[in-house]
Amino acid sequence: MVRSMSAAGVLRDPAWRAAFEAVPRHVFVPYYYAGGGRLWAGDPDEEARHRWLDGAYADTALGTRMRDGLLISSSSQPSLMAGMLDALDVRDGDRVLEIGAGTGYNAALLAHRLGDDRVTTVDLDPEITESARVHLAAAGHRPAVVTGDGARGCPERSPFDGIIATCALPSVPRAWIEQAAHGCRIVAPLATGLVALRVEDTAEGRVAQGPFLSTSAYFVALRGAPERDEDAVRHGAGVPRHALSNDLFRFLLALSADSIGPLEAYRLWRHAHRPGRERFGVTVTDAGQWAWLDDPDGPHRWPLPPL
Repeated sequence: MVRSMSAAGVLRDPAWRAAFEAVPRHVFVPYYYAGGGRLWAGDPDEEARHRWLDGAYADTALGTRMRDGLLISSSSQPSLMAGMLDALDVRDGDRVLEIGAGTGYNAALLAHRLGDDRVTTVDLDPEITESARVHLAAAGHRPAVVTGDGARGCPERSPFDGIIATCALPSVPRAWIEQAAHGCRIVAPLATGLVALRVEDTAEGRVAQGPFLSTSAYFVALRGAPERDEDAVRHGAGVPRHALSNDLFRFLLALSADSIGPLEAYRLWRHAHRPGRERFGVTVTDAGQWAWLDDPDGPHRWPLPPL
């Protein structure tokens, strides 16, 4: 798994390569859902156990927890995790907050890189946090695992030099900005993309700003967050079918769904020559937050809902 990710250019930092080599992913996914069924480490069928182990080291996301037929937790695709960790731009001694404990695998990678005492991971579901603690201990790590609302961060362990979210958001929680140290990097999924913000103290107040990464990203949504208008993403009166099936246009639809209609978004998309995710960004100030195309202060920007 590590060799294939390195060959693809997603493990450029030797420290992150060492973390992925050292932390055993299979410990964090003793079972997962695949092919309409569940694969698990204790299956009496030897062939099924081999399929479980092979899948644990495939570069793919693994659904790990279902409730009422809905996926509520997963182990993210390792190469996507590596890209997010690289974008987090951590340094020795940094304190990192993770939102969405999941299986505990990402927290273990962070703990290997920074040390257990520098890592805090938060999840709303006590079953998930307890399971993450067990997995982390089995892998030899004991970072702080906190049961709580990820949108509120973890003020008692702040300030943080890095904040990374493994759940999709409609906007950036204000609490994260307040708990960030000057220069903190925030990497979070938003509107099928990954935004990478830098927090700075300015004469006008605290500002977090940065672009989206070029990659797509699809995560389980942050529970408790307000839902966005998904109908605007799926449908669009007057929008050509080829655009509605285009991943980049659907990203713009998701990003602007609360502010402009699908047809207006399509006209902008064409006028801007079908922009990729990296041309978009987000700005968060004391007065509010907005997404933008090309220029934070330009004509094409949309308010994001408070969270």
